[in-house]
Amino acid sequence: MHLPFTDTQFLEVFSGYNAMFWWVAILLWLATSFLLVQLIRHHGNSVTLTVLAAVHWLWSGIVYHAVFFTPINPAAWGFALLFVAEGLAFLWFGAVQRQLTFRFEMSPRAVVGLIFLIYSLSYPALVVWSGFRFPLAPGFAVPCPTTIFTVGLLLMAVRPVPGWLIVVPVIWSVIGGSAALVLGMTPDLALFVGGLSLLVDWALPRAFRLATAL
Repeated sequence: MHLPFTDTQFLEVFSGYNAMFWWVAILLWLATSFLLVQLIRHHGNSVTLTVLAAVHWLWSGIVYHAVFFTPINPAAWGFALLFVAEGLAFLWFGAVQRQLTFRFEMSPRAVVGLIFLIYSLSYPALVVWSGFRFPLAPGFAVPCPTTIFTVGLLLMAVRPVPGWLIVVPVIWSVIGGSAALVLGMTPDLALFVGGLSLLVDWALPRAFRLATAL
């Protein structure tokens, strides 16, 4: 996979981003941690979680992709549009249509979702553990942990989840995961597992209904 930027350019994007918006990353990390605890304790509010997910996607799309990433990668304009679309989709399906309900229960699906959620919160520490150092490294409130967080959240959702909501996370799991192989960003390899998990979670109930109908 050929990238239109060097490793140094990529890490310098994070340096500028972290220098300006470190406080946003901290606030979003704290808000996400708090709401995750509430979800586990069965006190989570589905609309609040939906809005949080929308904020993650809109922030990464507008601020990270459109403002910081486009100078070294023109394709980031397309990424920005995808991320904004995902954020608006969360607002539409979850806050306006009220089609999303999140609940933690001791089922394999929810436990896998919880693992992804905890992984997303652990992402900054995993990046440091893999050999990168701040500010020249991704932390929180950037595309890859946002996608991993979303995988976990959607696996906590009571079915059916609108299929539109998995499209962008699956696309980014391929893009971000492939870039991780080239850049050596090993924490991002979880994106492949996340994207596959969403596809399996979406397809299995439909395959089961088709099999029973036959």
